[in-house]
Amino acid sequence: MNRRPLSDEQWSVIEPLLRTDRSKGGRPPKDSRPVVDAILWVHRTGAPWRDIPAGFGPWQSIYTRFWRWSKAGIWQGVLAAVSGSRDAENYQIDSTVVRAHQDAAGAKSAGDDQALGRSRGGFSTKIHLVVDALGYPVDLRLTGGHVHDATQAAALLSGKLSQYVIADKAYDANAIIALIRAQGAEPVIPPRLGTTPRKVDWHVYKERHLVECCINRLKRFRRFATRYEKTARNYLAMALIACILIWIGV
Repeated sequence: MNRRPLSDEQWSVIEPLLRTDRSKGGRPPKDSRPVVDAILWVHRTGAPWRDIPAGFGPWQSIYTRFWRWSKAGIWQGVLAAVSGSRDAENYQIDSTVVRAHQDAAGAKSAGDDQALGRSRGGFSTKIHLVVDALGYPVDLRLTGGHVHDATQAAALLSGKLSQYVIADKAYDANAIIALIRAQGAEPVIPPRLGTTPRKVDWHVYKERHLVECCINRLKRFRRFATRYEKTARNYLAMALIACILIWIGV
Protein backbone atom coordinates (compact mmCIF):
# COMPACT_ATOMS: atom_id res chain seq x y z
CA MET A 1 0.00 0.00 0.00
CA ASN A 2 1.44 3.34 -1.11
CA ARG A 3 1.29 5.91 1.73
CA ARG A 4 2.09 8.86 -0.51
CA PRO A 5 -0.57 11.08 -2.13
CA LEU A 6 -1.91 9.99 -5.49
CA SER A 7 0.49 10.36 -8.38
CA ASP A 8 -0.44 12.62 -11.29
CA GLU A 9 -1.25 9.54 -13.36
CA GLN A 10 -3.51 8.07 -10.68
CA TRP A 11 -5.23 11.41 -10.11
CA SER A 12 -5.88 11.78 -13.85
CA VAL A 13 -7.93 8.58 -13.73
CA ILE A 14 -10.37 9.59 -11.01
CA GLU A 15 -10.41 13.40 -11.28
CA PRO A 16 -12.88 13.51 -14.22
CA LEU A 17 -15.22 11.17 -12.31
CA LEU A 18 -15.64 13.47 -9.31
CA ARG A 19 -18.53 15.82 -10.02
CA THR A 20 -18.09 19.39 -8.81
CA ASP A 21 -20.77 20.08 -6.21
CA ARG A 22 -21.22 23.84 -6.64
CA SER A 23 -24.01 25.35 -4.57
CA LYS A 24 -26.19 27.99 -6.18
CA GLY A 25 -24.96 31.37 -5.13
CA GLY A 26 -22.28 29.87 -2.88
CA ARG A 27 -18.51 30.02 -2.96
CA PRO A 28 -16.63 27.81 -5.44
CA PRO A 29 -15.75 24.50 -3.79
CA LYS A 30 -12.22 23.72 -2.72
CA ASP A 31 -9.95 22.00 -5.24
CA SER A 32 -10.77 18.29 -5.11
CA ARG A 33 -7.23 16.91 -5.13
CA PRO A 34 -6.14 17.96 -1.59
CA VAL A 35 -9.57 16.89 -0.33
CA VAL A 36 -9.10 13.42 -1.82
CA ASP A 37 -5.56 13.24 -0.44
CA ALA A 38 -6.93 14.04 3.03
CA ILE A 39 -9.65 11.39 2.69
CA LEU A 40 -7.01 8.85 1.70
CA TRP A 41 -4.89 9.86 4.71
CA VAL A 42 -7.83 9.05 6.99
CA HIS A 43 -8.51 5.86 5.03
CA ARG A 44 -4.98 4.53 5.36
CA THR A 45 -4.27 5.55 8.95
CA GLY A 46 -7.68 4.92 10.49
CA ALA A 47 -7.37 8.23 12.35
CA PRO A 48 -10.40 10.31 13.37
CA TRP A 49 -11.47 13.06 10.97
CA ARG A 50 -10.60 15.66 13.59
CA ASP A 51 -6.96 14.52 13.47
CA ILE A 52 -6.43 15.39 9.81
CA PRO A 53 -3.21 17.45 9.60
CA ALA A 54 -3.84 21.16 9.18
CA GLY A 55 -1.89 21.15 5.92
CA PHE A 56 -4.81 19.47 4.20
CA GLY A 57 -7.24 22.18 5.28
CA PRO A 58 -10.11 22.34 7.80
CA TRP A 59 -11.25 18.84 8.70
CA GLN A 60 -14.90 19.94 8.71
CA SER A 61 -14.69 20.97 5.06
CA ILE A 62 -13.00 17.71 4.09
CA TYR A 63 -15.55 15.60 5.92
CA THR A 64 -18.41 17.57 4.36
CA ARG A 65 -17.09 16.87 0.85
CA PHE A 66 -16.68 13.19 1.70
CA TRP A 67 -20.25 13.11 3.07
CA ARG A 68 -21.68 14.83 0.00
CA TRP A 69 -19.85 12.54 -2.40
CA SER A 70 -21.05 9.50 -0.42
CA LYS A 71 -24.64 10.72 -0.42
CA ALA A 72 -24.53 11.41 -4.17
CA GLY A 73 -23.20 7.92 -4.96
CA ILE A 74 -20.00 9.31 -6.47
CA TRP A 75 -17.80 6.45 -5.26
CA GLN A 76 -20.08 3.84 -6.84
CA GLY A 77 -19.72 5.66 -10.14
CA VAL A 78 -15.94 5.87 -9.85
CA LEU A 79 -15.64 2.13 -9.15
CA ALA A 80 -17.95 1.30 -12.06
CA ALA A 81 -15.78 3.43 -14.36
CA VAL A 82 -12.37 2.14 -13.29
CA SER A 83 -13.57 -1.48 -13.31
CA GLY A 84 -14.84 -1.21 -16.87
CA SER A 85 -11.74 -3.02 -18.11
CA ARG A 86 -12.45 -6.08 -15.96
CA ASP A 87 -11.63 -9.61 -17.06
CA ALA A 88 -15.08 -11.24 -17.17
CA GLU A 89 -13.95 -14.78 -17.94
CA ASN A 90 -15.14 -15.64 -14.46
CA TYR A 91 -16.47 -13.98 -11.33
CA GLN A 92 -15.73 -15.08 -7.78
CA ILE A 93 -17.92 -14.23 -4.83
CA ASP A 94 -17.22 -14.32 -1.10
CA SER A 95 -17.71 -12.29 2.07
CA THR A 96 -15.71 -11.12 5.05
CA VAL A 97 -16.63 -9.82 8.48
CA VAL A 98 -15.06 -6.65 9.88
CA ARG A 99 -15.26 -5.61 13.50
CA ALA A 100 -17.14 -2.41 14.22
CA HIS A 101 -15.50 0.04 16.58
CA GLN A 102 -17.61 1.15 19.51
CA ASP A 103 -17.84 4.60 17.89
CA ALA A 104 -19.74 3.04 14.97
CA ALA A 105 -22.83 2.61 17.14
CA GLY A 106 -25.46 5.20 17.82
CA ALA A 107 -26.46 6.51 14.40
CA LYS A 108 -29.96 7.97 14.33
CA SER A 109 -32.14 5.81 12.10
CA ALA A 110 -35.75 4.83 11.62
CA GLY A 111 -35.55 1.08 12.08
CA ASP A 112 -32.43 0.76 9.91
CA ASP A 113 -29.70 -1.43 11.40
CA GLN A 114 -27.00 0.48 9.44
CA ALA A 115 -25.49 -2.87 8.34
CA LEU A 116 -24.45 -3.69 11.90
CA GLY A 117 -25.13 -6.90 13.80
CA ARG A 118 -23.83 -9.44 16.23
CA SER A 119 -21.85 -12.41 14.92
CA ARG A 120 -19.20 -14.75 16.28
CA GLY A 121 -16.76 -11.90 15.77
CA GLY A 122 -18.84 -9.58 17.95
CA PHE A 123 -20.34 -6.26 16.85
CA SER A 124 -19.63 -6.30 13.13
CA THR A 125 -20.45 -5.63 9.48
CA LYS A 126 -20.23 -8.20 6.70
CA ILE A 127 -18.89 -7.17 3.29
CA HIS A 128 -20.16 -9.26 0.38
CA LEU A 129 -17.77 -8.97 -2.56
CA VAL A 130 -17.49 -10.08 -6.19
CA VAL A 131 -14.19 -9.95 -8.08
CA ASP A 132 -13.21 -10.56 -11.69
CA ALA A 133 -10.96 -13.26 -13.15
CA LEU A 134 -7.83 -11.34 -12.10
CA GLY A 135 -9.02 -10.80 -8.54
CA TYR A 136 -9.99 -7.13 -8.88
CA PRO A 137 -13.08 -5.98 -6.93
CA VAL A 138 -16.11 -5.28 -9.10
CA ASP A 139 -19.02 -4.79 -6.70
CA LEU A 140 -19.92 -5.14 -3.03
CA ARG A 141 -22.81 -5.02 -0.57
CA LEU A 142 -23.00 -4.48 3.20
CA THR A 143 -25.07 -6.31 5.79
CA GLY A 144 -24.89 -6.94 9.49
CA GLY A 145 -22.22 -9.44 10.49
CA HIS A 146 -24.83 -12.10 11.28
CA VAL A 147 -26.36 -12.22 7.76
CA HIS A 148 -25.72 -15.35 5.68
CA ASP A 149 -23.37 -15.06 2.69
CA ALA A 150 -25.90 -16.36 0.16
CA THR A 151 -28.45 -13.60 0.78
CA GLN A 152 -26.52 -11.06 -1.32
CA ALA A 153 -25.45 -13.35 -4.16
CA ALA A 154 -28.32 -12.47 -6.50
CA ALA A 155 -27.73 -8.71 -6.13
CA LEU A 156 -23.99 -9.09 -6.75
CA LEU A 157 -24.21 -11.48 -9.71
CA SER A 158 -27.24 -10.17 -11.55
CA GLY A 159 -26.26 -8.84 -14.97
CA LYS A 160 -22.64 -9.97 -14.71
CA LEU A 161 -22.09 -12.27 -17.69
CA SER A 162 -19.16 -14.66 -17.62
CA GLN A 163 -18.07 -18.20 -18.40
CA TYR A 164 -17.85 -19.33 -14.77
CA VAL A 165 -18.98 -18.19 -11.35
CA ILE A 166 -16.80 -19.54 -8.54
CA ALA A 167 -17.83 -19.70 -4.90
CA ASP A 168 -17.59 -21.93 -1.84
CA LYS A 169 -20.27 -24.20 -0.35
CA ALA A 170 -22.05 -21.32 1.38
CA TYR A 171 -23.48 -20.38 -2.03
CA ASP A 172 -24.83 -23.83 -2.83
CA ALA A 173 -28.49 -22.86 -3.17
CA ASN A 174 -30.92 -23.75 -5.95
CA ALA A 175 -31.86 -20.12 -6.60
CA ILE A 176 -28.21 -19.06 -6.96
CA ILE A 177 -27.36 -21.99 -9.24
CA ALA A 178 -30.41 -21.20 -11.39
CA LEU A 179 -29.47 -17.51 -11.67
CA ILE A 180 -25.91 -18.33 -12.73
CA ARG A 181 -27.08 -20.77 -15.41
CA ALA A 182 -29.77 -18.37 -16.63
CA GLN A 183 -26.97 -15.87 -17.32
CA GLY A 184 -25.11 -18.44 -19.41
CA ALA A 185 -22.37 -19.21 -16.88
CA GLU A 186 -21.29 -22.46 -15.28
CA PRO A 187 -21.50 -22.54 -11.48
CA VAL A 188 -18.29 -23.82 -9.91
CA ILE A 189 -19.67 -24.32 -6.42
CA PRO A 190 -19.06 -27.50 -4.40
CA PRO A 191 -22.30 -29.08 -3.14
CA ARG A 192 -22.94 -29.15 0.58
CA LEU A 193 -23.02 -32.44 2.43
CA GLY A 194 -26.39 -34.11 2.17
CA THR A 195 -27.41 -32.30 -1.01
CA THR A 196 -27.65 -33.58 -4.57
CA PRO A 197 -24.17 -34.21 -6.03
CA ARG A 198 -23.13 -31.81 -8.77
CA LYS A 199 -20.19 -31.91 -11.13
CA VAL A 200 -17.52 -29.38 -10.22
CA ASP A 201 -14.56 -28.33 -12.33
CA TRP A 202 -11.92 -28.46 -9.59
CA HIS A 203 -9.26 -27.02 -11.88
CA VAL A 204 -11.34 -23.86 -12.30
CA TYR A 205 -12.23 -23.87 -8.60
CA LYS A 206 -8.57 -23.28 -7.76
CA GLU A 207 -9.03 -19.72 -8.98
CA ARG A 208 -11.22 -18.97 -5.94
CA HIS A 209 -8.13 -18.00 -3.98
CA LEU A 210 -8.12 -14.71 -5.88
CA VAL A 211 -11.17 -13.38 -4.06
CA GLU A 212 -9.51 -14.22 -0.74
CA CYS A 213 -6.33 -12.45 -1.86
CA CYS A 214 -8.41 -9.41 -2.80
CA ILE A 215 -9.99 -9.34 0.66
CA ASN A 216 -6.51 -9.47 2.22
CA ARG A 217 -5.41 -6.53 0.08
CA LEU A 218 -8.50 -4.53 1.03
CA LYS A 219 -7.90 -5.12 4.72
CA ARG A 220 -4.55 -3.37 4.49
CA PHE A 221 -6.57 -0.16 4.52
CA ARG A 222 -7.36 0.50 8.16
CA ARG A 223 -10.63 2.29 7.53
CA PHE A 224 -11.77 -0.83 5.65
CA ALA A 225 -10.41 -3.38 8.13
CA THR A 226 -12.23 -1.76 11.06
CA ARG A 227 -15.51 0.05 10.77
CA TYR A 228 -15.53 3.47 12.45
CA GLU A 229 -18.36 5.10 10.49
CA LYS A 230 -21.76 5.27 12.15
CA THR A 231 -23.76 5.06 8.93
CA ALA A 232 -23.73 2.24 6.41
CA ARG A 233 -23.52 4.81 3.60
CA ASN A 234 -20.26 6.30 4.86
CA TYR A 235 -18.69 2.92 5.56
CA LEU A 236 -19.75 1.71 2.11
CA ALA A 237 -17.94 4.75 0.71
CA MET A 238 -14.77 3.74 2.57
CA ALA A 239 -15.05 0.20 1.22
CA LEU A 240 -15.58 1.48 -2.32
CA ILE A 241 -12.57 3.79 -2.04
CA ALA A 242 -10.42 0.81 -1.05
CA CYS A 243 -11.63 -1.05 -4.16
CA ILE A 244 -10.90 1.99 -6.35
CA LEU A 245 -7.37 2.28 -4.94
CA ILE A 246 -6.64 -1.33 -5.88
CA TRP A 247 -7.79 -0.66 -9.45
CA ILE A 248 -5.58 2.42 -9.88
CA GLY A 249 -2.56 0.70 -8.37
CA VAL A 250 -2.23 2.35 -4.99
